[in-house]
Amino acid sequence: MLKYKEIPAGEGLSAVKGVWYYLLVVSAIGALVSIYDKIAARNGWGRVPERTLFFWTLVGGGPGVYASMLLIRHKTLHRSFMLGIPAIMILQLVICMGIYNILYTRGML
Repeated sequence: MLKYKEIPAGEGLSAVKGVWYYLLVVSAIGALVSIYDKIAARNGWGRVPERTLFFWTLVGGGPGVYASMLLIRHKTLHRSFMLGIPAIMILQLVICMGIYNILYTRGML
């Protein structure tokens, strides 16, 4: 069971903010790439390779990619996207929780 220790105000917040800003930016880029691909598909333009959408998911943009897929109904019939994107996000969450737990139990957080 995790034990919480008191952290002085402001300590460690810049790193946490940095991670949140990174995830926000990467999610926004992932969403924009997905939206562009939908527009390109409708207009017969050059398409975004599927591996590019998976790349943005792997680097942390999964929430943006997945939300845009659902909102604009893009790639929703592709099983690899409807199962793969959430699976990657869940795996990333489990890994992050594991890293946090290790760092916390060693007193590094």
